[in-house]
Amino acid sequence: ARPEIGKVGVSLSNLAEMEILFGGIDLTRISTSFTINGTAAIILAMYIACADKQGAPREELTGTIQNDILKEYVARGTWIFPTEPSMRMIADTIEYASRELPRFNPISIAGAHFKDAGGTAVQEAAFTLADAIAYVERVLGRGLAIDAFAPRLSFYFYTHSDLFEEVAKYRAMRRLWARLMRDRFGAQDPRSWHFRFGVVCGGSTLTRQEPLNNVVRVAYQALASVLGGVQTIFTCAWDEAIAIPTEASALLALRTQQILAHETNVPAVVDPLGGSYFLEDLTTRMEAAVAEEIARIERDGGMVAAIQAGRIQQEIADSAFRWQQAVEVGDRRIVGVNWDRTEEAPVGEFFREDPYTVSHQLARLARTKAGRDPRRVEKALDGLEEAALQDEPLMSHFLEAAAARVTVGEMVARLRRVFGEFREPLVF
Repeated sequence: ARPEIGKVGVSLSNLAEMEILFGGIDLTRISTSFTINGTAAIILAMYIACADKQGAPREELTGTIQNDILKEYVARGTWIFPTEPSMRMIADTIEYASRELPRFNPISIAGAHFKDAGGTAVQEAAFTLADAIAYVERVLGRGLAIDAFAPRLSFYFYTHSDLFEEVAKYRAMRRLWARLMRDRFGAQDPRSWHFRFGVVCGGSTLTRQEPLNNVVRVAYQALASVLGGVQTIFTCAWDEAIAIPTEASALLALRTQQILAHETNVPAVVDPLGGSYFLEDLTTRMEAAVAEEIARIERDGGMVAAIQAGRIQQEIADSAFRWQQAVEVGDRRIVGVNWDRTEEAPVGEFFREDPYTVSHQLARLARTKAGRDPRRVEKALDGLEEAALQDEPLMSHFLEAAAARVTVGEMVARLRRVFGEFREPLVF
């Protein structure tokens, strides 16, 4: 069958492209989520600049930037700067949002990538909460009150296939987060205690072998997420282990959620497995194990120090190795991969990128650069670099640069002069 041809991805290298993406859309009537980390502050500035051009009040903007750099050093690798300037930029965005963007979530602390990189459920939960502690402490060090920003902290995970373990994980984290906020950080606003999280169902559990099995995996993972108390769900398409989804596979992923929401009645019940002896015991044991792991990290100097030393990276690598060993010897069964595998057969059309996408994008970027005021561009970049040198908050400088149509790459290049780059510690 001939693959489907279509456009791939969305470029957001400068304000002009942000304006194209949101052309004709009232930004006060939607919630926008950006899964971006190393350049999250820059993307947020571009979004604000786009809203300003629309005349949309900043206090009415709703959305989320992921903005969680610590897990990048451990599990994904899409970092730029060293840990300290990266933490500074995150604190800048949270502080700025607490003043200017009262409805916007300035960070979504992501455990997803710990798990997808091979971590256990306990590691995922512990490392995520340890990251959150590091961010909270950094912002409190700026003099902000905990209740000024904690209600808009959110979390993000991949749900894997061990249904009861996933439910217990989310229930345990909800208990631990509430206690951390209330007892350790003294939050008085009940909204600060809420463990608000979204999930992706799919991720590394999707298989290239017998890919239609992924439909079933994603459906069960979505069920586990709802049973665990999730607020938002993204369901992967069955073909994402092979290619970008087609329109048909993306629609089926959406229908999976809609059937769960409207036909099963499961979302109508709060904590439906609460009271089960098995699940309550599992949750309690999970909670204790996660708390012990967090305590160990803090005894060793906290999450930032552990990442700088490469300890967390090593622990994830060791866990991933043990998991792969279990798959290869058959102790961990993956249907269609190492268990009950059948002969593969064609399963339909897959997405194929339009070959003209890159050339079109480069031409559009060249037109944007040609139409800018070069003096304004240079002034904005000089101001950003000087603010970085002087340890000043950077958000106002990102906003000025975004309004001048400075690109993400140009801003990053200037900051790299001041901050340098993160060098990954050796992991054996």
